[in-house]
Amino acid sequence: MAITRTVTVAAGRFAPGQAETRSVQRRLRDLPSRVGLYFLLAMRLFPEVGYRLVWDKLTAGLFGLPVACPTPKALRDPRRRLGCAPVRALSDVLAGPLARPTTPGVRFGACRTGSFDGCSSQKTADSMRNRSRLGRTSHHGYPTPELMTLVETGTRALVGAVFGPTAGGETSYASRLLHLLRPDMPVLWDKGFEGNDLLAAVSATGAQILGRLRSNRRPRGRWGEGFCVLPCCAMPRRRGAPRSVEWRISLRSSW
Repeated sequence: MAITRTVTVAAGRFAPGQAETRSVQRRLRDLPSRVGLYFLLAMRLFPEVGYRLVWDKLTAGLFGLPVACPTPKALRDPRRRLGCAPVRALSDVLAGPLARPTTPGVRFGACRTGSFDGCSSQKTADSMRNRSRLGRTSHHGYPTPELMTLVETGTRALVGAVFGPTAGGETSYASRLLHLLRPDMPVLWDKGFEGNDLLAAVSATGAQILGRLRSNRRPRGRWGEGFCVLPCCAMPRRRGAPRSVEWRISLRSSW
């Protein structure tokens, strides 16, 4: 009995997002731009090892076929040529909810829940470009970006993400993800997000809000299950009286 080995490769000449963003190579290379994008994705799967070991893992299933043996510098160059445009295009295609209707911890009734969460502990290379873009913080020796994500609760699937200097603040970056909210998506967040402007902007999308409050908030009323009525006053841009808006927000402290 003969055993036939079949190697299946991805369809198309380029990786997703490359043709649309015009980030393909201009001449024939041993490491074309498509391979550079796949190598970049493999680096995220194996962050603890160096370039050569990542390359060995990426090409492990191609034994018996002629495969290039690039140096670490040769593997670095395709990353620089790619830029961020094809990676962003690929992220836009893949980002979104993943859970099935029966997945636990994802739904509240018929609604699919999402959550805002920020992070400022990721460090970048201490280069002049990063310092001028991100600045320095008093408690970190390296430039650190502020990362804000909207994730699906339960699966932690990434729905959207933005980042920038930490001086921008979490709420300003969260406001750049509001176009991803839907009326059937209750939004969960920790205290610090309950500013009047952000509350009004989230309410305008039709999404529901379930969040923690700071101690200096004075709720107008309470319900027996740990919820309150929070009055907020939004000033108009033109003449007229302030517009009063109410939100029902959880007061539970066991999250």
